[in-house]
Amino acid sequence: MPQPHASFSHWDEVAITDNPRYHEIVDEMQDAARGNLIFGLHVHVGVESREVGIQIMNAVRYFLPHIFALSTNSPFWLGRNTGFKSYRVKVFDKFPRTGIPDYYDTVGEYDNYVNLLVKTNCIDNGKKIWYDVRLHPFYNTLEFRICDIPMRIDETICMAALFQAIVYKLYKLLRQNLGFRIYRRALINENKWRAARYGIDGKLIDFGKQEEVDFKILCMELLAFVNDVVDELGSRDEVNYVLKILQTGTGADRQLNHWDGTEEGLKKVVDYIVEETHLGL
Repeated sequence: MPQPHASFSHWDEVAITDNPRYHEIVDEMQDAARGNLIFGLHVHVGVESREVGIQIMNAVRYFLPHIFALSTNSPFWLGRNTGFKSYRVKVFDKFPRTGIPDYYDTVGEYDNYVNLLVKTNCIDNGKKIWYDVRLHPFYNTLEFRICDIPMRIDETICMAALFQAIVYKLYKLLRQNLGFRIYRRALINENKWRAARYGIDGKLIDFGKQEEVDFKILCMELLAFVNDVVDELGSRDEVNYVLKILQTGTGADRQLNHWDGTEEGLKKVVDYIVEETHLGL
C-alpha cells in the first residue's frame, strides 16, 4: 500500500482539541471520530420562525448538491489523489445522522425526532444532528453544512450569498402561497454523489425533466431563479462570482491542475493553496 507523503497530515498522528465534548464524541464513535480530519464551511441564514424554517429546509435540499459542487476543494486524502472533487464528504459519511435530511411535514415532527433521540440517549442535544442543512437547535437559523472550505475568500462569500438568496427566494414564495417542488432524499443523494465525484464538470439530474443536465446549465438556471432577489439583498456581485468559478474551476480543479502527479508535486500544491488563501485579503 502506498505510504502517505511525510509532509501531509495523517489522522492518527494529529492531536484532538482537549475539550470535553470532543472527548465524548471520540469515546462514542472511536476511529470514525478520530479519522474525521476534515474542514467544512458552515453558513447560517436567519429565519423568522422555526415553522417557516422547516418548510424552507424541505425545499432547499434540492439545491444543496449544486452549491456543494461549486465549493468542492478536497481531491486529496493522505497525500493521494482520491478521484473525487470532494473526498471530505466521504470521510464524514462515517458519522451518524449526516447527509441530506429527511422531509419533515412540520417543525413538531422534526422536534419529536430530536427529542426521541435525546430521550433514548442517542444524542444529548440537536447539535449532534449533523445534516447537510439543519434547523439550528439554539439559534433562529438554517445552518448549511454541506460545503467544502473554499480556497479563496471571494468563493466563500459567494457560497454564503447563494445560500442567503435561495432561502430568501423560497421565503418569498411561501409568503405568496407558492412553493418549490419537494423531492425525495434518495433522489437528491444521487446529485450529491455526482457533485462529490465530478464537481462542476459533471452532470446532475433534473428531476422535473427526468434527465441528466450539464452542471453549468443548471447553474445558470439557479442564477435565474434568484435573480429577482439579489438586488434587494445587495449581493448581485457576490452571487455572480459563480461565473468566475465556472470559468476558472473550483478549488479542487485548480489543485489538480497544479499537481504534476508526483509526491513532490504535492508540496507545490500546498504552496498554491497558501497563495490562494491569501488572495484578495
